[in-house]
Amino acid sequence: MIEFRIKISYLLKGLLLFITIMASEYAAGGNVAIVPDTTDFYSNDFVRNDNYIYQNYIHAVEFSREGFELADPLINLLSGERFHVSFDDLQGRYRQYYYQIQHCNADWEKSEIWTNEYIEGQEEQQVEDVEYSFNTRTSYTHYSFTFPNERFIIKKSGNYIIRVYWRDAKGKEINVFTRRFMVVDPKVSITASVGRAGTSEDYETRQEVDFAINTGGYRIDSPYQDIKVVILQNWRWDNALTNLKPYMVYNNKLDYSFDNGTNLFDGGNEFRRFDLKSVKFLSEKVREITYDDTLFYARLWESEKRTFKEYSVDGDINGKFLLKTDDEPSVSNYGEYVMVKFFLPYDAPIVEGNLYVAGGFNCWQYTPENKMQYNYRRKAYEASILFKQGYYNYQYVMLPNNSKTGDVTWVEGNHSETRNSYTILVYHRTKGELYDELIATGNFESGK
Repeated sequence: MIEFRIKISYLLKGLLLFITIMASEYAAGGNVAIVPDTTDFYSNDFVRNDNYIYQNYIHAVEFSREGFELADPLINLLSGERFHVSFDDLQGRYRQYYYQIQHCNADWEKSEIWTNEYIEGQEEQQVEDVEYSFNTRTSYTHYSFTFPNERFIIKKSGNYIIRVYWRDAKGKEINVFTRRFMVVDPKVSITASVGRAGTSEDYETRQEVDFAINTGGYRIDSPYQDIKVVILQNWRWDNALTNLKPYMVYNNKLDYSFDNGTNLFDGGNEFRRFDLKSVKFLSEKVREITYDDTLFYARLWESEKRTFKEYSVDGDINGKFLLKTDDEPSVSNYGEYVMVKFFLPYDAPIVEGNLYVAGGFNCWQYTPENKMQYNYRRKAYEASILFKQGYYNYQYVMLPNNSKTGDVTWVEGNHSETRNSYTILVYHRTKGELYDELIATGNFESGK
C-alpha cells in the first residue's frame, strides 16, 4: 500500500509539472514547443551547409561582391572579382579568427573532390583586418576580409560554403558562422520573363517564371539528367524551386516555359522598412529613440496586417539591408547597436505556426532571436531584435508547424503585381565528373 501511494504521488507530481509547462508556454504566447532533436545537427559543433550564426555574440554579418554592397554573393570564375566579408564580435575583445571554404554540389552536399582540386594556395586563412569600436555605447570588435586573394584562388565553379571559426586554448575549433556563396563559369545563356501566373486560380496572387537555357555550342549529352536548375526569389533559400526539368528541348534550347503551375511563386508584398542610419533624428518608420549607458532603443511605428489590403507600390530593396551611419564617418567601428522593438496588432495568437521578423539581415533564418511573442494583454505580436545602424527591409513571416518554408502571405498579403527579384542558377554535371559546375546565372525582375 505504501509503495502504491508513492507511485501515485510521483504521477501527480509529473502531471502537475506538465500542466505548469503547458501554462507557461500559453502565457508566453507561443505554441507548445516540440522537444528538439538531440542529434549532432543541433550542436554548434555541427557545420551546416547553410547561412547560419552559431554564436550569439556574432552580429552584423555582411557578405557581398566587393564594391557592391547590395550584390548577391556570386562572382565569375577567375575574373578578378572578390567577395567582401565583415562581422562584429560583441564580446569586444580580440580573437584570432580563421576561415575555410568547402565546395558543394547543387544540392548543398559536400562535393566528392579534393580541396586541392578547387583551391590553389593555403586551405586555412586568417582574418587580419581588425577594428575596435570607438565611442559607442556597445563595445565590439569589427573584423573584415576579402577573398580570393594573393594567398589562394578558386579554380572551379559551383556552390561553396565559407566557415569562420576560432580556436580555444585546447585547440578546438569554435564555429561562429557559415555562409553560402557561388562562383559561376558562364558557358550557356538564360532568357527569361516574369509575369502573372498563367493559371486562372493564381492570376491575381502568384508570379510565373518562364525561361530558356540557350546552349549554343556547349555540349550537354543528357539535359534531363545532367542539368539542375534552381530559382531563388529575393535570394531566399527556404522557398526555392529546385530540380526543374525542361518542358521541351529543341534547337540548342532547353525550354522551361510551363503552364501547369510548376514554376510559380507567391507574389507576396513589398517589403517593410526602417532607417537607422541616424540615432540622433527620427526617420519615417521610427517612432522613438531612447538610450541608456549601454544601448540605444528604437520603437517602430505600429505595424498593420496587410493580408487583405489592396496592393500599393512602395520602394524597397527586395529584402536586403545596408549597414551605414549618417552620424559618424564610418559604420564599421563607429556604428551604434540599436534594440529595435516591433509591434503588430493581432486579434488572437496563430495556432498554425509561429511568427518571425525575417529578411536578408538574417538570411531568412527562423531562429529564437527573431521570433515574435504574443502579448495577450495588448492583443499583439511583439519582438525586440538587435541591429547595427543601417537601412533594413523586412517582412512578417509565418512559419507553419513542422515546416521549414516561411509563408509571407499570411500577414503581408499576396499580389501578382509585387516587384520581386528572381535569380536563376544552372548547374551541369559532366559525365564522369564528381561535382556540379555552375554554368549560368541570371537575375530578372517582376513588375516591370
